[in-house]
Amino acid sequence: MLAKRIVACLDIRDGRVVKGRGFKDLRDAGDPVERADAYRDGGADELAVLDVSATIESRPAHLRTIEAIARSLDVPLIVGGGVRTVDDVRRLLDAGADKVAINSAAFERPALLTDAALRFGTQCIVLSIDARRDARGGYAIATHSATNSTNVDAIAWAREGARRGAGEVLLTAIDRDGSRRGFDCVLIEHVSRAVRVPVIASGGARTPRDFVDAFAAGADAALGASIFHDGDATPRDVKAVCEEARLVVRP
Repeated sequence: MLAKRIVACLDIRDGRVVKGRGFKDLRDAGDPVERADAYRDGGADELAVLDVSATIESRPAHLRTIEAIARSLDVPLIVGGGVRTVDDVRRLLDAGADKVAINSAAFERPALLTDAALRFGTQCIVLSIDARRDARGGYAIATHSATNSTNVDAIAWAREGARRGAGEVLLTAIDRDGSRRGFDCVLIEHVSRAVRVPVIASGGARTPRDFVDAFAAGADAALGASIFHDGDATPRDVKAVCEEARLVVRP
């Protein structure tokens, strides 16, 4: 059995860590390098850094911030935000990212996933999906930091994205983001069954037990932001609860 991964997330805006609810009402949550160091020391297996305003502002992610974070890390770094071309992927990898998350541009031009995977390898390419419940009881994706709603089924898009070259799926439940209501395990289960690549669950973690539930639903990794930012738990605390539940986690 592959070890389950605990991922700490830093949403970045204007060089600062921010956190909101449902992608709105963002509040300051600290310095990104200090936060990254703290989560590394606290036992995080990976770090995700997402520039949440890059796509809306039609600009790439701030490379200096990524470089500063990468210099202090010895765990894998996922970076996303404002990725529109294969050259954008290259720049982020050169800045220190181990994986690059692509969201809106992949939806607009799915061939970008294939082009990037062929050039850098599928292990570097993460399909980032923001999904919310729709009127039919299913899940539809939204793009541009959840400001652009679509009628596209999230499960079908995850399947297509994996087929086109994404080596991993970062799956965020918009309705749960910042809500502290736990992960959307129904969504996680649907997507995990639909794809053969690892799924990182995101959105809603309140307690370490929520991570256990996400893994039981099929997630290979689970991401926390507010739970870590607000000091409710550390990644190491999450691992202890997972071990009590007889899950395999990284030491």
